[in-house]
Amino acid sequence: MPHPTDTYVAAIDQGTTSSRCIIFDRNGAIVAVDQREHRQIFPKPGWVEHDATEIWSKVQAVVAGALAKAGLRADQLTALGITNQRETTVLWDRRTGKPVHNAIVWQDTRTSGLCEELGGEVGQDRFRDTTGLPLASYFSGPKAAWLLDHVPGLRRRAEMGEIAFGTIDSWLIWNLTGGTDGGVHVTDVTNAGRTLLMDLRTLQWDTSILSAMGLPEAMLPEIRSSAEVYGTAVGQLAGVPVASALGDQQAAVFGQTCYGVGEAKNTYGTGSFLLLNTGDRPVPSKSGLLTTMGYRLGGERPVYCLEGSIAITGALVQWFRDQLGIIRSADEIEPLAASVDDNGGAYIVPAFSGLFAPYWRSDARGVITGLTRYVTKAHLARAVLEATSWQTREVVDAMYQDSGVRISTLKVDGGMTANGLLMQHQADVLGVPVIRPVVAETTCLGAAYAAGLATGAWQDLDELRAHWKRDAEWTPRMSEEERTREYGNWRMAVERSFGWHREGQRAEDS
Repeated sequence: MPHPTDTYVAAIDQGTTSSRCIIFDRNGAIVAVDQREHRQIFPKPGWVEHDATEIWSKVQAVVAGALAKAGLRADQLTALGITNQRETTVLWDRRTGKPVHNAIVWQDTRTSGLCEELGGEVGQDRFRDTTGLPLASYFSGPKAAWLLDHVPGLRRRAEMGEIAFGTIDSWLIWNLTGGTDGGVHVTDVTNAGRTLLMDLRTLQWDTSILSAMGLPEAMLPEIRSSAEVYGTAVGQLAGVPVASALGDQQAAVFGQTCYGVGEAKNTYGTGSFLLLNTGDRPVPSKSGLLTTMGYRLGGERPVYCLEGSIAITGALVQWFRDQLGIIRSADEIEPLAASVDDNGGAYIVPAFSGLFAPYWRSDARGVITGLTRYVTKAHLARAVLEATSWQTREVVDAMYQDSGVRISTLKVDGGMTANGLLMQHQADVLGVPVIRPVVAETTCLGAAYAAGLATGAWQDLDELRAHWKRDAEWTPRMSEEERTREYGNWRMAVERSFGWHREGQRAEDS
């Protein structure tokens, strides 16, 4: 049972496939976890939606579950932090509190045509100098514009201030702090920086981009820092300060204590996201990476990152399990892949909804190459895992080209880090050690740390660094010759994925 004088901070991690609540103690150790999945809605090929009302009810359930497992009352929590799937877009009615449409998920590609239109003669880089981002269906602004164009009467209501726009953090904070009865409509710099609407230097909404996308400023949340008290929770968490918000990848940077320039982490989830701390100024990318916010603590100078976003990593294992039925559970893939010495010449490029960094090719689609009669399901299992390592290698190379910073180690977190075969292959193809911390739930931990800093549960970054502990390390075993040869094969496979989808094809007609 918890000790009555201990400090406890809760974090809500609202992810792509599930919501979790984790309660941490003063040492950053996990006291209790509760988790629930929510539905994935696929109305058309390339479209992905969530029911925001279902997400809010699941979040309430996991908060209650975590408190019950910890044997704690809400008034024993010092603070609550929030981390969330980024770019997923919700529009709701301020008066009723109801979403006007399902949330459009970050993976959704319905806005590809709109992004091409917005790019005009300039193309993908039209807003890159201001936002650090290419024009791509990944980001929230075009998703909101699509909703205003396709939900009858919505644009007029938005212009009149009746509609609120937000990423999932905004939706949760609004509901946690009262919803229709005084809910606070805010977002933090890390989430605002993923909308394609925020100026990376001023940290404010850019009116010229809002005008270009036809988005009324009246619907937007106020942009705040990542660690400050936004408001006080009502309901089951009554009285608890809601004190941090960080997009999930930035939260993992914070939880992995990557507070110094040149420190990097990779989170392996549905997709994978590698972030490199570049300090207090944004580094423009010429290599297909995103220039993004790292975090901002209260009134301190913001910290920026370079990010490589990979759309499909863990989701490829899910596809292998659910669509192909080759394995029954995700943890079966490691022994199956380990039953052979290599991939048998097969490579899988999981461009199910295009390729993200460093290519940004929405015309790419998934391919399996190098098939012969020799290839078995075990070789394919290995190719599924290796696809994650090779995509990560491409991002690391791009980061070096942009920043001149060569990573010496890679800190890793997320569900796939339990797969030792994958982690070894990752070390092999990067040629550097891969290190997993004791607390692998670094996304939640980062949100908890930020909330705890804002409320005095922890004093400073040095105190947080002291809590970080190594759990496992994998060192490279692959020869340089083999690494170079295999990488060449991978790049050849990637090129085969280009050009499969063309605008106007019936299968993806929106």
